[in-house]
Amino acid sequence: MSSEHSFDIVSKLDMQEMDNAIRQAEREISTRFDFKGTKTEITLEKDKLIIISDDEYKLKSVLDILQSKMVKRGVSLKHLEYGKIEPAAGGTVRQTVNLRQGIDQEHAKKINTLIRESKLKVKSQTQGDQVRVSGKSKDDLQAVIRLLREANLPIELQFVNMR
Repeated sequence: MSSEHSFDIVSKLDMQEMDNAIRQAEREISTRFDFKGTKTEITLEKDKLIIISDDEYKLKSVLDILQSKMVKRGVSLKHLEYGKIEPAAGGTVRQTVNLRQGIDQEHAKKINTLIRESKLKVKSQTQGDQVRVSGKSKDDLQAVIRLLREANLPIELQFVNMR
C-alpha cells in the first residue's frame, strides 16, 4: 500500500443531465397556458444556453422552469453564469447563459489558499482545470473535503479519484 493518499477536486457539469433538464423544461413550456402562441425556445450550444422569449417576464419564467428541472435532476445552479438580457429579432428578448466547467486559475488559487491556511498536513497543486490534494493521512484528506464543502465557494466542486 502506498504511503501517499490523494484525490482530485474538479468542477464538471453532467451534460446528459443538463440536456434532460432542458428537454423537460421545453416540454413543460409547450403545455403551459401562459406560453401558448409565444416565441419561446431554449437552445443548447457547446458550452452555453441561449434562451429566447417574447418579453423579460416570460424569459424569467423560462429560467425558473429550467432551474427547477435542473435541481430535480441534481444539476447544480452554480454551473450557470448569466449574461445580460438583450433585445432580439422580431420583438423578442434573448439571454445567453454560459455553462461553467472546470476550475479557473482564480478559484484554484482560492482553494489552494484555503487548504494551506487550514494547517492540515496535505499538499495541493493545480493541474489544468483541477486541483490535486495529497497527504499521508486519509483523515486529513477528508478534513479538506469537509473544509471545502463548508467554504461555500461560487463554483460546484466534486471530489474524485480518492486513492
